[in-house]
Amino acid sequence: MQRLQLEEVVKIYADKTAVNQISLQVEEGEIYGLLGANGAGKTTTMRMVLGLIYPDEGKILYNGQPYNKELRQIMGYLPEERGLYPKVKVSEQISYLAQLRGMSSKDADQSIRYWLDRFEVPEYYNKKIEELSKGNQQKMGFIAAVVHRPQILILDEAFSGLDPVNVELLKSTVRELRDQGTSILFSTHRMEHVEELCRNITILHRSNTVVQGGIKEIKSRYPREDVTLGTSGEVNGLDEIAGVTQVDRLEDGYLIRIQAESAAQEILQLAMAQSTVHRFEVKEPTLNQIFIKAVGESNE
Repeated sequence: MQRLQLEEVVKIYADKTAVNQISLQVEEGEIYGLLGANGAGKTTTMRMVLGLIYPDEGKILYNGQPYNKELRQIMGYLPEERGLYPKVKVSEQISYLAQLRGMSSKDADQSIRYWLDRFEVPEYYNKKIEELSKGNQQKMGFIAAVVHRPQILILDEAFSGLDPVNVELLKSTVRELRDQGTSILFSTHRMEHVEELCRNITILHRSNTVVQGGIKEIKSRYPREDVTLGTSGEVNGLDEIAGVTQVDRLEDGYLIRIQAESAAQEILQLAMAQSTVHRFEVKEPTLNQIFIKAVGESNE
């Protein structure tokens, strides 16, 4: 089921087009990546999805229906700029926000305690936000976004500022929500997180969609330009092979940049003639490389 659907959505401010005919669909139980450089139109898109601003053209559907105020109860939002009040207790303000989303005081309290236990910080229940580290403040913001069990969750830079342990904790929680049927619109600058979590993505640049589709299918459109070669000894002449543009020595081999995949077989043959090969991989492009190419090409 399509939980969230944008159809040729446009937003214009004065003489500036902030979002130009964006279309995308987020299925039930899907994490969808919305990517782009600063000013690309991501925040404007998320604000329209949340009903904070309205599109000038196109439409946004939630479970097949247009926006109405009751939809606030099925949506959660973690903004990039965290907004919890520093001098108010964690339990008090998250409970208040949950009740605004339609929860009873009792259900809100149970949910808060569940999430504090889930993040292994039950002692934060009566603490003020200002008493917590920045990373733990961020976790409280995440709890505020999901405390009412939303069907649609908007995450804007959810992992920024977190240490690696807490990043993994939040990633596992996001996957858990996805597996329970939550539809998540996920925006970040960290492409490796997108590769781990998302199946489909849209890349925006200067208000326009420049790349869209499934990550696997998108990667198939781009050439494989990196070869990882692991050898027991030195290999000479790699930079003389036709199609090889760069050779970097690694601790246990080489990273080789190629213009055409046909060069890869010559690399392997040369390496096997001179040394023992224990690793050989023609690597698919990373999402980071695709992002740079797509945004760079759209600038030309």
